[in-house]
Parts: sequence; structure tokens; C-alpha cells
Amino acid sequence: MRPILRIRDLGVEYDGPNGMIRAVDGVGFDLIPGETYALVGESGCGKTATALSILRLVEPGRITAGTVEFNGRDLLPLSDREMQKVRGGEIGMVFQEAAAALNPVMKIGAQVSEAIRLHRGLSKKEAWTESVRLLREVALPDPARQAHAYPHELSGGMKQRVMMAIALSCSPSLLIADEPTTALDVTIQAQVLALLRDLRDRLGLTILLVTHDLGVVAENAGRMGVMYAGRLVEEGPVDQVFRNPAHPYTRGLLDARPLPGDGDGGPAGRLPVLEGTVPDPSCYPAGCRFHPRCPERLPRCDSEMPENVGHDPGRRVACFLHDGEGVNG
Repeated sequence: MRPILRIRDLGVEYDGPNGMIRAVDGVGFDLIPGETYALVGESGCGKTATALSILRLVEPGRITAGTVEFNGRDLLPLSDREMQKVRGGEIGMVFQEAAAALNPVMKIGAQVSEAIRLHRGLSKKEAWTESVRLLREVALPDPARQAHAYPHELSGGMKQRVMMAIALSCSPSLLIADEPTTALDVTIQAQVLALLRDLRDRLGLTILLVTHDLGVVAENAGRMGVMYAGRLVEEGPVDQVFRNPAHPYTRGLLDARPLPGDGDGGPAGRLPVLEGTVPDPSCYPAGCRFHPRCPERLPRCDSEMPENVGHDPGRRVACFLHDGEGVNG
């Protein structure tokens, strides 16, 4: 099946206090129509910068390399006017902090209507009617009344549903959800994620889910990519990666998950931790960026950068342990 989104060799940089920050460095992956693909990693690994690059929203940063093909068309060379048609019209985005993304002095219905009028050319009355329909689509309680509310009058989960309504206002084929359950309690998180799954199945959406929560990945995604220090280090079907992680960093993330029945902090119940810290993005170490923390590093890891290579069918890993010379090769 032809990918709906194909990213190759993506590079994103920001100016930092200690020099240039390489937030994304050579990242590439495909999204298949109708799937949910999770981009996973710690804070600062570059997953949000990767997602924002698709819509060219990385300012004050800059995209320095690569291609972002959506339905066969590279988005990076497009004019700003052409990109405005893509944003919202073809690709929707649910931002990480709904409270910050919504205008505090505009009614909810007006904010949904604004996106509809911008892309679909409806009258003010038609757009308002459509905004109420969309609020109902995302299961906002009493949508006709809530359309007249201001953001501060809604709960966190309700705000996130409004963001989904705005993202879906022009029937996009791709939805980017950047940490959609941040700052929500567990019950509301489950409701929001269930809604995303329902919308995907009902509307035929393709979803790029950006998250650090492996529990969210396990329940909602079919494939996943794991990022570390600006690079994609492992990719594959979620069940396979969880069952048999190929990269030491992925193993470390999975081992650090609290599971039902884990101890309450005593010696026998302590979770394993990855030694060391994430490297400074303005001064990455030579070679594999994970090697200073890796319990399985090889001599060559100190100076050579591993490339993403095929591991098992449908899987890729950037690790010398899998190129024939390592213990797992």
C-alpha cells in the first residue's frame, strides 16, 4: 500500500544558548493509510519537532534537510499560501496543551467556526451549525450550549475534545496528535484515546500519535518508532517491539515501565533505570548517541554512527548489535 506520509532524512535545528541544537537529525519513516503510528521517546528527543515539521511549524527553528511527502507531494518546497491549505484542510493537528492552544476570549463555537470558514468558505451561520455538529461528533456534552462557552468554563478533557473538533473541521486524512492526554486524569485520558480510535475507524483517519507513554502506545498504535537524541533508533509493529525490543534504549524504556503487581518502592520492587542522562543536543557525543549510557556498547559505538537497517520483517534498528558483529547479530 502506498504511504500517505513519507519522511526521509529530516533535519531540524534551533538556535540555543550553547550553540546550534540539532533537534531532529536524519529521521525517516512512513505512515500507511488508516493506521495509528506512535512516535515515542523522552522529553527533548525530537518527536514533537518531527511532528511539527510535517506542517512546517518549527519556528523559531528551521528545517535544514530532508523531504516530507504527503500523498506523493513534498510539502517542504511549498509556498506559505499553499501550506495554509494543507494545514487543517488536509492535515489536522491536536496540540499538546489544549488550554494554551485555545483563544481564552473567544467562544468555543466561534473558534471551531473560524477554522471552517477559513478552509471551506461557509457563511457565518453555516459555519456555526457545522461547529455544533463537530462538537457533537467528538462527544462534547450538550454541544449547542457548550458552543457558547469560553475555554475557562470547560474541563481539560472537554478542551481537548474542542481541539479535536477544530482539527477535524475540514475532514483531513491525516491527524497529528501531540501528547493528547497531557495533564488529564486517567479516566479522561482513556475517554480521549477511545474517541481517537473511534474517529480513526469511523472517518478513515491516519493518526500520528506523539507520546512518551508506552501504555498509550500499547493500547492505541499498530506500529511505533522510538526516538533518542534526535534520531530514530528502532521501528516496528508495537506487539513485536514490546515483546522483543532490539535496541538497548528501547529495552531500557520497557524495563522501566511500572507493571501491575510491582513493589511499592522496597528493594525488590525497584524498577531498573538507565544510567546517565540524555546528551546535550548542542553537543552530541561522537558515534552512537546512546553509547555513553548503553550497557551493551561495542568499541565501534564510540566513534561510528549506526544506520537504521532491517532487523526482522517490518522492523528497523540503528544498533551495531544487529549488523553481524554484535552479540545479537
